[in-house]
Amino acid sequence: MKKRHRTSFVKPVAGPKSEINVTPLVDVVLVLLIIFMVVTPLSEKDLAVRIPTLETVQTTIDVPPDQIVVRVERTGAFTINGVATPASEYIDSLHKRLWPRTLVDRVVFVAPEDEAPYKKLVEALDGARSAGASTLGMAAEPSDANTATAPPPP
Repeated sequence: MKKRHRTSFVKPVAGPKSEINVTPLVDVVLVLLIIFMVVTPLSEKDLAVRIPTLETVQTTIDVPPDQIVVRVERTGAFTINGVATPASEYIDSLHKRLWPRTLVDRVVFVAPEDEAPYKKLVEALDGARSAGASTLGMAAEPSDANTATAPPPP
């Protein structure tokens, strides 16, 4: 005769729970909420901002006679101190004006019109640099000495 072994299984009383216990989660969230509510008003601080003082700027209407001002017209034409200069002669003309000066005094200001092509502005700056200018400046508004040949604004 064969002996049979009995195996017994213990059945759990209830099946596995698939629900999440949210009570600890709610407790942690409430604690964090209270911490942030207390800390937030303390972290708001005023930032000290230094505002520059107003300066009075003296505007000069006359361009000094030794100053070189290149104007880029809206048509793309160049004028050097009010004298129209073809693009082919622009660098040579600037070179003749800059050559007698010392390296420190080789300053050229470029004053483009609002509608001037950007490409011509870059050509004016590059040409001035290749003509020997050591310092380049931009003028926000063309000076009156250069607007003598330009039509008056509308």
